[in-house]
Amino acid sequence: MTSTDAALAALIARQGTGARYDAQAAPADELAMARRGTAYFARLLNGLADADLDAPTARAGWSRRAVIAQTGYHARHLGLFIAAAQNGTAWDQPVMPSRQDIALGETLPPRALRHLIDHASVHLNVAWRDMTDSDWGLSCNGVALRDTPMLRARLLWHNALDLNAGGRVKDVPEGVL
Repeated sequence: MTSTDAALAALIARQGTGARYDAQAAPADELAMARRGTAYFARLLNGLADADLDAPTARAGWSRRAVIAQTGYHARHLGLFIAAAQNGTAWDQPVMPSRQDIALGETLPPRALRHLIDHASVHLNVAWRDMTDSDWGLSCNGVALRDTPMLRARLLWHNALDLNAGGRVKDVPEGVL
């Protein structure tokens, strides 16, 4: 039993039968890395004043607003991608947001940009949590749903460093970079 499994067992014991949990077939360690990355990114973002959102990042040519918009829209796209796979419908967009989406996100007021991160992250987390064991075996356009937590984790941790807001490489979990 991994430490993630032990933590989940303890959580279930505390919360009881009324709460909803990830399916047993879910990739628990990868989900944990994505969820930790979400919290890490949010902590860095919440430490920035609204005026700081226009500052440059560690990624050449990108503002903090662009990195934030990419992070938010990526969660939104992954949530919609999962729904398409579950419904058996075609997904005709890339999982990564387009440069046009990101440019639009850059124009959002600070509060809306922060809410984009919050709401899209919750939406994606609910999509993962509500997946059944069989859903974790699905794929769409050659991408397995089982791979979506690691796709998200990598983007989150990279973007947390690119945000240039105090993120440190030594904070990134092994296996993500």
